[in-house]
Amino acid sequence: MAKKPPTKFMQPMKISEDLAEVIGRGPMPRTEVTKKIWAYIKSKKLQNPKNRRNIVPDDKLAKVFGSKKQVSMFEMTKIINQKHLS
Repeated sequence: MAKKPPTKFMQPMKISEDLAEVIGRGPMPRTEVTKKIWAYIKSKKLQNPKNRRNIVPDDKLAKVFGSKKQVSMFEMTKIINQKHLS
């Protein structure tokens, strides 16, 4: 039986230089990108303690998020998909 090609969701994506500084070189699927970003956020304790859905970026993540002071986890996914994956 022939192996199915990866779905669009699982297709390896090219990663921007700014994002690569945080999660490593690509290409990798969106799911892996998200997993690695969350691992980075948790390891650096970058979640807002009062509202854990918000991320307070360090210098590396500020480059990825456009130097916003805080980013919600929903905004984070949108920014990464629009600006850092191709």
